[in-house]
Amino acid sequence: MRLKKMERQQLLVEKIEETPFITDEELANYFNVSVQTIRLDRLELAIPELRERIKSVATNQWNETVKSLPLDEVIGDIIDLELDRRAISIMKIQSEQVFSRNKIARGHHLFAQANSLAVAVIDDELALTRKSEIKFKRQVKLNEQVVAKAEVKEVKEDGITVVHVNSFVKNEVVFSGIFHMYRSSEKEK
Repeated sequence: MRLKKMERQQLLVEKIEETPFITDEELANYFNVSVQTIRLDRLELAIPELRERIKSVATNQWNETVKSLPLDEVIGDIIDLELDRRAISIMKIQSEQVFSRNKIARGHHLFAQANSLAVAVIDDELALTRKSEIKFKRQVKLNEQVVAKAEVKEVKEDGITVVHVNSFVKNEVVFSGIFHMYRSSEKEK
């Protein structure tokens, strides 16, 4: 059963407040309308598109928390962060990030997202990549959304922190890396 426009828009506001990172496509399926209808509803309600909602949440929430680099230098948008424990960022693959011939993402963008997240999760003023071991598991294509999840595995006495990062498209691992990060101060184990 189709909802009337005002009812749908009221529920749209509630759904986006409840799930701020929901895509227009997911909303269209949820409300059984076209993507264009969702976009028009958002426009009328002055609700920004997904990327802007993510940036707004990230800027407001993480700007004061990330110590090791300016937030605008993180590749992707941080959506969760607990310093020296874990972090999550998301990045939608844009046309400038793919090879024009086959629309496959250039690997350095996936590496940059994972590496900058490994830096951002460090609770220190200075964090640099000392060494990394990476694996590309499958190709990532134009418009796919990559979710990178970083987890601090070990904080060593010599100032090295080991961070594991796995990147996913939907629930499939597309990239994994182990980053050995140098930090300027030594932390207790």
